[in-house]
Amino acid sequence: MAYDTISFLSDYGHADEFVGVVRSVIRSIAPDVAVVDLCHDIAPHDVRAGALLLARSAQYLVPGVVLAVVDPGVGTARRGVAVEVGGGQSVLVGPDNGLLAPAVSMVGGADRAVVLSNAEYQEPAPGATFAGRDVFGPVAAHLAAGVGLAELGEALDPSLLLPGLLPVPREEGDTLHVEVLWVDRYGNAQLNIGPEDIEGWDAGLRMTWAGSGAAGRPQGRAVQVAAAYDDLADGEVGLVVDSYGLLSVVVPRTSAATLLELVAGDAVALVRGGPADGSEGVTTPVELRPRTA
Repeated sequence: MAYDTISFLSDYGHADEFVGVVRSVIRSIAPDVAVVDLCHDIAPHDVRAGALLLARSAQYLVPGVVLAVVDPGVGTARRGVAVEVGGGQSVLVGPDNGLLAPAVSMVGGADRAVVLSNAEYQEPAPGATFAGRDVFGPVAAHLAAGVGLAELGEALDPSLLLPGLLPVPREEGDTLHVEVLWVDRYGNAQLNIGPEDIEGWDAGLRMTWAGSGAAGRPQGRAVQVAAAYDDLADGEVGLVVDSYGLLSVVVPRTSAATLLELVAGDAVALVRGGPADGSEGVTTPVELRPRTA
């Protein structure tokens, strides 16, 4: 099965030639494929940020090949894999380091997976530090050109793929312990909860945290649940349902993350009617299992 689109994300940035070289290698193998640059500004080596970005985007990506490269273990024994999802509608290609797991789970689980062990579909490597150019990019291009998944290497039980770690909220009485998943370029801090998790908590809601920029000093603010940014007064801290259906901490026309000294990974406590400490929530693995009929 051939694919006409490769969606490409990485931590390569734009200062060096890395993205352009990978795209050129792809074009040399599959000249008619369209490459969608999803994002290349993931912080270097931040597998969790890349995994969350891919999971947020997965349901909106055109069916095809997804090429994901955030690979701090490049050159080691970590596996390169290709994972088929959606009955063959898409294949995710990248390192087996938890980067792909949340997106695979988001779209219903894996159908099949293979280890990228067939060098016939890879490029000769002068060194082992640029797998995007030498392994993942070429494999993605060959898949787009119609090479079958099974030709890329030996089969792998999808349940053996390295799971991603996603935080889950923890409720204790009138306190909900949550975590900042992501801060977008506007400074909105996305939490790992949806509006249903605080249904009925609107009155007297308070947020406490130990901001990363405050040397661990506990802080607290009253927060309002709002439908839109401008439903809040200037300088008011609010919770708004964002474009992915999760709650984000916002301040209208201001970076909430800068004002409140929040970064991804910070623990936050939402308290109904009173203060709370900033103790952390729980992290749970996202398992990959074969799809069932």
